[in-house]
Amino acid sequence: MKLKYTSPAALLAVAILFSGCGVLAKKYFNGFYGPASVVERTTMLEPYYEPEFHQDIKPIVDSRCVVCHGCYDAPCQLKMTSFENLDRGANASKVYDGTRLLAANLTRASIGGGTTEEWRESGFFPVLNEHEQTSEANTRASLIYRMLELKKDHPLPPGRILPDSFDFALNRSQQCKKIEEFDRFEKKFPLWGMPYGLPAIDKEQHETFVRWLKSGAKARFPGKRPSRHQAQINQWEVFFNGISMKEQLMSRYIYEHLFLANMYFSSSTAAVGEDREFFKLVRSSKPPGHAMDVIATRRPFDDPGGEFYYRLKRVESTVLAKQHMPYLLDETRLKYWNQLFLKTQYTVKKLPSYQSLLAANPFETFKDIPTDVRYKFMLDEAQFTIMGFIKGPVCRGQVALNVIHDHFWVLFVDPEAQQQFMPDELLTREVKNLRLPAEKESNVFTPLSSWMKYSRLEKKYLAAKEDQLYKELLKGEGFGLESLWNGNGSNKNAALTIFRHFDSSTVMKGLVGDTPKTAWVIGYPLLERIHYLLVAGFDVYGNVGHQLLTRLYMDFLRMEGESNFLRLLPNDAALKALDFWYRGEEDRVDNYIKEMNTRRLEATAIQFKTENPKKELFDLVRTYMGEKVVAKDLLNSRPSPSVTEEYQRQLQELSKIEGAPLGFLPEQTIIKLALVNGKQRLISLVRNKSHSNVSHLFGEQYRLIPEEQTLSVVEGIVGVYPNVFFDLYELDLENFVEMIEGLRSENDYQKLLTRYGVRRTNSNFWAYSDTIHDIYRQQYPVDAGFLDYNRIENR
Repeated sequence: MKLKYTSPAALLAVAILFSGCGVLAKKYFNGFYGPASVVERTTMLEPYYEPEFHQDIKPIVDSRCVVCHGCYDAPCQLKMTSFENLDRGANASKVYDGTRLLAANLTRASIGGGTTEEWRESGFFPVLNEHEQTSEANTRASLIYRMLELKKDHPLPPGRILPDSFDFALNRSQQCKKIEEFDRFEKKFPLWGMPYGLPAIDKEQHETFVRWLKSGAKARFPGKRPSRHQAQINQWEVFFNGISMKEQLMSRYIYEHLFLANMYFSSSTAAVGEDREFFKLVRSSKPPGHAMDVIATRRPFDDPGGEFYYRLKRVESTVLAKQHMPYLLDETRLKYWNQLFLKTQYTVKKLPSYQSLLAANPFETFKDIPTDVRYKFMLDEAQFTIMGFIKGPVCRGQVALNVIHDHFWVLFVDPEAQQQFMPDELLTREVKNLRLPAEKESNVFTPLSSWMKYSRLEKKYLAAKEDQLYKELLKGEGFGLESLWNGNGSNKNAALTIFRHFDSSTVMKGLVGDTPKTAWVIGYPLLERIHYLLVAGFDVYGNVGHQLLTRLYMDFLRMEGESNFLRLLPNDAALKALDFWYRGEEDRVDNYIKEMNTRRLEATAIQFKTENPKKELFDLVRTYMGEKVVAKDLLNSRPSPSVTEEYQRQLQELSKIEGAPLGFLPEQTIIKLALVNGKQRLISLVRNKSHSNVSHLFGEQYRLIPEEQTLSVVEGIVGVYPNVFFDLYELDLENFVEMIEGLRSENDYQKLLTRYGVRRTNSNFWAYSDTIHDIYRQQYPVDAGFLDYNRIENR
């Protein structure tokens, strides 16, 4: 009898089929391919392996994988933004977990990440083969290969909409299977190959990827070429590591505010396509001139544990739009910071400690730096400061963001008015009442009682603030336009627009969109607390109590910002607006809001002439700041301004649509618009939901008011989690507008998508995606990053 040869892979499949046991599968993997152990995947060979990761594979991974596998919300924590992250692998534990009773261990890999061996010990499992390095083992024992082959063998089923077997829910149950469990996964979910719920990568890309995997999935090192900006790095590291106490306190303040920044040295060199260089300001135990040893802590104000130095660490991972916060370092800024922090007269006699009760309170920690200095530093890049709680530690921020409205404007108190109405001595007296939840670190076990404590502290602070304001009003001093910061006539950070998209948000310079329901006016104490509550002090790995207390405290800050804005309106108009913002509130919250806004005197010094003071105020603000600071909104303003382009006139008509028809649109829409002159534009449609109030953590859907929702139309990218794409020619716009205006049913929306949409099932999806990103980078070379496709709808 002649025996037929059976491959190890076939025997393995049979064994798993009959055993149904991951332990036995692991035994067979070890038997056929040797025991698993971490593989050294870097090589310095010349010529290096081909294909090589950075040159041949990373462009594929960035454009096809990173769009779903980036940040903390990457499925199974499989971040693919760098070779180190890919080698680290996956983990079944979720970072976003609003139910955990104890804070989780850090699993950040971008700053101060561990070795692959350390990641294995902490629960990460490989997605690349870690058995013997043969061509067969490098494929059969590689999750990446098996996922790609699964999609190749089982492409998306025919039809415009994928079946219900695909789960696209934001908090869907994840299938984080190790290689030993893959055969069962493949049998149960044959359509779930990668890219998940999207078309397969093309044949050439697939073959390149497979060749790389078969050859051992190598990356050439030293692949980190020397920076073109070493002279600037040296200059700035000298600046950040000054030895005087004044310099050390300055550097600590800057670091705690800019630790999320992607710093760059000039707009021209940062705009050279893939050669853009960005840097993180980090703390290292090794000084400049030595190999960096990053000190990784939960928060930027945690104790570094000994002597440290500030260093500029190059960002080697892919730039994601949802995390990207560029910040320019140039000679102008260096001179400004020297003048602001070091030449201003003040004395630092003792450096503050890193003990949590102190470090979590910036008003105590940095009391030696005049508030005017701190405030001007934050105002100079106010969009960045506010953007921190949008793109910061949360990265997916419903904890912070369901406390704000979908569309509102932000203005700032002028520094001179800040000193008048909130002098340094008042902040010094109130420092204990300005304590923040981060002082409790990452485990809070009694969030509601803690909230009551902070509520009492907030009331004491607001009472002191009200008394100070009353004294100034008795002098005849009220809030006029000059009380608002005008950006010194040129700084566009003076007026901001915030769009909320459920659990993400966008901060734009200028007053964008038609007049919103609400607005904030922010002064220094409020701006600082927003940063230390939601950016420096928020721990995405914290327990449920920490997350809940953060959310509850943010209510105070929102109401304070709104209250400051209401000071600019006449009392009767302010009370009318307040009642409108908080319709349906519980008595306790309603009483608290009215108590906070109790007025003993008229606060505004503005003489209003119309029956719509809010709109009149913003018209006055535009004139006061000038178009260098607040550019005219050509698409959303009422009445519509004159435009020269026909496509802009059509977009103006689109922005006028309100109410029920918008309920069929998703929150974030991106349009690629081809103009008759051959140019292409990216247009964003932002659906602004309306709420009766935003003061409750749960039940948001019950407070929606569909007839009040609006649509903002913006040139460029607004929102980094697009829900739907449209591909239009300029001549399509009139019909496109009519179809949206006529939306009355889901069937109407399906017709709109069929005619103009680029669904996730579209065979040209990836070509369209590449074009979107190409235009994005060309038009916004510093700000652009890869979008996130986890929220593309299946309709």
